[in-house]
Amino acid sequence: MSKLPTLIPTLSVDRTVSILSSAYISAVKTGTPFKKIPSVMLWGPPGVGKSQAIRQVAKEIERETGKRCVVTDVRLLLFNPIDLRGIPTANADKTLAVWLKPQIFQMDESPSVVNILFLDEISAAPQSVQAAAYQITLDRIVGEHKLPDNCIVLAAGNRVTDKSVAFKMPKALANRFCHMEVESNFDSWRRWAVESGVSPKVVGFLSFKHDYLIQNESEVDNLAFPTPRSWEMVSNLLNMVNQDHESIYQMIAGCVGSGVAGEFNSWCRVFKTLPSIEDIFNGRCNVVPKTTDALYALVSSMVSYAREHKDKLRLIENSIEYSNKLPADFSVVLIRNYMAIEPDYRDRLMTLNTFKNWVRTRGKFLNGV
Repeated sequence: MSKLPTLIPTLSVDRTVSILSSAYISAVKTGTPFKKIPSVMLWGPPGVGKSQAIRQVAKEIERETGKRCVVTDVRLLLFNPIDLRGIPTANADKTLAVWLKPQIFQMDESPSVVNILFLDEISAAPQSVQAAAYQITLDRIVGEHKLPDNCIVLAAGNRVTDKSVAFKMPKALANRFCHMEVESNFDSWRRWAVESGVSPKVVGFLSFKHDYLIQNESEVDNLAFPTPRSWEMVSNLLNMVNQDHESIYQMIAGCVGSGVAGEFNSWCRVFKTLPSIEDIFNGRCNVVPKTTDALYALVSSMVSYAREHKDKLRLIENSIEYSNKLPADFSVVLIRNYMAIEPDYRDRLMTLNTFKNWVRTRGKFLNGV
């Protein structure tokens, strides 16, 4: 009998979030015990967004169920096998040894709470420690300690081929998981970036250079390289330290590498040539950039401004009117990003006549971008 290939599904971050949150939200609403749903293992290269996906799942659970979702992040790499069982001590009459419960098992068991035990970087833990996780992932116990019924078990780790600290997962442990591989996907990342307030310079540059979102070349020993995680670090530098990309160039290079940082630095100079974003949103601008890089920069700047003024629908309406002057593909990218500003923001846009008119004239292109 021939053997079938045993590949695992490969999903974008937002598709992963959608599948997992849907499963757990359904379980909450139907009263299905979490232990009936298999523990999930997310595989993927460093910085692709595995940990971020877990936190997004928690937010979705809170939003859809009204329960508080608490994520307990456990790095098994820092544990010895015995640590998971706890510290031995004598019982009251000193005849037996009992084990003090580790802090990670001290969870709120109230019905208004959903707990997520997140075993991050599990593949970086030695196999002896991974073996200690057998009971957690399947039976939800370690020794005398039991996870509460309101606890979900999720794990994540790098693949052995990623040239990171990673040990091959024992078959017995692997067979206790539902496995998914998380891959980089620009559209998925852009939707998250818009909702999360990532710097428009970062969003605009990566809209222009999709391939620079992640370049984890395992054959090259570079310490700094672009990933969704390192671009988030660059965004934090620009949003919270200094918006002048020139003055913090060395720090940007320290996050994504000097080659990519040099291109990013050159591209950021395009922002200085853009028409006034405030004038666009106040209906006082008819100037449209001509070059592709400037159009990408303009769209990302408009999305950032719209996110900051999302409740001022008159401004949003003016910007949608302006978008009709843009080339069709850039106009569609702009509107698609507007709809990603927050969940259900499209419903608010549908109250605007300019948006309804835009949908009638250009809405057919939405599925193609």
